[in-house]
Amino acid sequence: MTPWKITVLDRATLVPEPFAFNFPAEVAEYPSTRPEETAARIAGADVVVTNKVVITAEHIATNPQLKLIALAATGVDNVDTEAAQAAGVTVCNIRAYGNESVAEHAFMLMIALMRNLPAYQRDIAAGIWEQSPFFCHFGAPMRDLHGKTLAIFGRGNIGQTLAGYARAFGMNVVFGEHKHAENVREGYVSFDEAIQTADAVSLHCPLTPQTANMIGETELQRMKPGAVLINCGRGGLVDEQALVAALKYGRIGGAGFDVLTEEPPRNGNPLLKARLPNLIVTPHMAWGSEEARHRLFAILLENINRFAAGQPQNVVV
Repeated sequence: MTPWKITVLDRATLVPEPFAFNFPAEVAEYPSTRPEETAARIAGADVVVTNKVVITAEHIATNPQLKLIALAATGVDNVDTEAAQAAGVTVCNIRAYGNESVAEHAFMLMIALMRNLPAYQRDIAAGIWEQSPFFCHFGAPMRDLHGKTLAIFGRGNIGQTLAGYARAFGMNVVFGEHKHAENVREGYVSFDEAIQTADAVSLHCPLTPQTANMIGETELQRMKPGAVLINCGRGGLVDEQALVAALKYGRIGGAGFDVLTEEPPRNGNPLLKARLPNLIVTPHMAWGSEEARHRLFAILLENINRFAAGQPQNVVV
């Protein structure tokens, strides 16, 4: 078998373990790849490994030898899957590797905001407790999760895992229907009901034309006063400018975001500039627990080895 040329475009996002292929391969690994570098680096490749580097229709068309695009992630929005399918190029992704990691991160954000942890951290740093007339400091209001309603959008593995955590804390969990759905499926509540009745809303959906800005100014105004909004799904699901306004004017209680519309946010972002005590932003690392990253790498390696053996798995197209 002639060695396959495998190009890894963003190796630094993966754990530092060696690739152990079950077939002859020549591997070119790049820590990261800028858009203008992609075409040259994948030229002649049989397999392209990418986490977030964009693979366009033009990249696919100029590489007729390309056999497999192996995504080191679940999301496929950085690959032109229609062009890949038309060219006979298989696209595989990683599934169910980070259910616990992302769900735990979303739960952490939710409980931290319900207890107003960032506000209390700020008070401590400002020395307010030291000046308290008694043993404690009553600052921002704290609320229990028990008895509250959590609305989850996205009923996949992560959404289901988060639901289990919430129920263990005595929360009522509902799953929200698609925003423009004509009918409400069994086991779901309507989009409007979920938004209007939840004490916490957590987004775990892909970014598509249908879900883009699914939470905007109108939806934020309809949320319960004091409700918290969590987004560990995709940047672009929420109108970030509208969210900052809702937080500043106390329309909702808080927001916890692990994703932004541009990543990394080289051109800035309204959520990063806000510096509000009821806003937590983390750098798209909810998925990245040590355990999850090792599972991801193992599945990625298996995806490529099984494809080479004629037994592809986790096929998107």
